[in-house]
Amino acid sequence: MARKPEGKLKRGWTTGACATAATKAAYTALVTNQFPDPVTITLPKGEQPAFALCREEKDDCSAMAAIIKDAGDDPDVTHHATIISRVRHGVPGSGIIFHAGEGVGMVTKPGLPIPAGEPAINPIPRKMMTEVITEIAHAHNLPGDVEIEISIPDGKELAQKTWNPRLGILGGLSILGTTGVVIPFSCSSWIHSIHRGIDVAIATNRPHVAGCTGSTSEKAVMDLYNLEDTDMLDMGDFAGGMLKYLRDHPVPKLTIGGGFGKLTKLAMGHMDLHSGRSQVDMSWLADRLREIDASEDIIEEAQTANTANQILLRCLAEDVPLAEKIAYLARTEALKILRGNTEVEVIIIDRPGTIVAKTGFAK
Repeated sequence: MARKPEGKLKRGWTTGACATAATKAAYTALVTNQFPDPVTITLPKGEQPAFALCREEKDDCSAMAAIIKDAGDDPDVTHHATIISRVRHGVPGSGIIFHAGEGVGMVTKPGLPIPAGEPAINPIPRKMMTEVITEIAHAHNLPGDVEIEISIPDGKELAQKTWNPRLGILGGLSILGTTGVVIPFSCSSWIHSIHRGIDVAIATNRPHVAGCTGSTSEKAVMDLYNLEDTDMLDMGDFAGGMLKYLRDHPVPKLTIGGGFGKLTKLAMGHMDLHSGRSQVDMSWLADRLREIDASEDIIEEAQTANTANQILLRCLAEDVPLAEKIAYLARTEALKILRGNTEVEVIIIDRPGTIVAKTGFAK
């Protein structure tokens, strides 16, 4: 995860807001032969940002407008991406039809807000674009039967840096946004993707999903259970975001996998495992060592150790079951959040990728 810069952060605009602004400009030009530049839209909460066009094009059948997305200070993979909308008149009575152009994905699995077989343009952006088309059509006494094609050059390559392939969105990026505004480092898009992964698992009747803190633990868990790529929830640091959603949308089995330090924080009751928002309390860790009758020498080292991993390595060398203790405590904390029908196990993986503790499943 990118490091958050100091000072006040600049907000940005979602792909959905950019696509709406580009659609408004293109349809206006299709109807009036004039591109509004900048073009102003109204967001769901009433804010009215203006967007400059970077490209415009019109022929007898269609009009195209493009906007370069500004995500502000958020480390968004679509920052500076070009969002293109091409609009053409549709068949009378057809209403508004959305198409995925170059770099915009198609939904291939159930469980997402958009059904399989549809372009990956989420409901709120669809609503925003529908509203601007309806407004312009009404002002010019037109029926508003329109085809909208959204494209993002390089979107197929950028999508490989997102969770889209695991969610069954193939061929490119999604057009996202519920408010139209990107709040820098809000982590909402990451948690949103975890939730959509759970939705897809439920819709496809997957019996076992896993949330891991990083790529090493993810590989170990996948290899252990021969899980599919779509069974893996990109939990990262957001254990709470995953567990709270699973509480209301349960799956039969959940494996939580991660490194010792991250899962020690879960065992302490932290639901956000990021180093900037939670820390391992070494005194707490020393108390856990006392509970398993570790030697005073190890307990004293734990009180002054630089990292939790330092103590883990010594405990592994001396056959002290600290990793098992932490794994069971982490499972207990996860079960407190779930309070439901999901069986949970916790697996701790060391840095080389070896499983050093495994609790088994429990409700």
